[in-house]
Amino acid sequence: MNRDISSLTKINIGCGNDIREDFVNLDSAAIEGVDVVCDVTQFPWSLASDKFTLVEMINVLEHLPDTIKTMEEIWRILAPGGKAVIRVPYWNSLNWAGDPTHIKRFSQFSLNFFDPTTKQGKERPYYSTARFHIAQVGYWLPLAPAQEKYWVKVTNPFPKRVLAFFARYFCNIIWALEFELVAIKNSSPH
Repeated sequence: MNRDISSLTKINIGCGNDIREDFVNLDSAAIEGVDVVCDVTQFPWSLASDKFTLVEMINVLEHLPDTIKTMEEIWRILAPGGKAVIRVPYWNSLNWAGDPTHIKRFSQFSLNFFDPTTKQGKERPYYSTARFHIAQVGYWLPLAPAQEKYWVKVTNPFPKRVLAFFARYFCNIIWALEFELVAIKNSSPH
């Protein structure tokens, strides 16, 4: 059943079976509940510029071959000051290594190149014209790893620093990262 999505300003990119009522649900597969079928490896996407106040991309970016072009498309479709929530497996987690369709790895620093206030964003502004303010990077940890059922998101700076230290030397401590980004455009507050 087709529904009117013209007034919706939130989009769930790569939704799969995670269909949300108040979002435009976009996926590459025409499954039940998907509003827009789009191959997000082909650019530009068939979506209006500056339309969305929230873009969610949960466990999708690691499957895509071009992170920079994908981030530029997310930036393009976000309204000024719009927010993107992007969750990816941590680079040395079993979550990343266990899926043969994962082609990109991410650390807590991977998206710094899009934030002009970070060291990487200042050193290499020529990587992309898309600009985001990184509002937060959360670490997802399993509370019961054997069940992969109960999760906690850590955002406090001190525990994040401790976790990042140990995750550098031991795998499977941090399972996923969640980036909260704000689009920086000419008229956007951040």
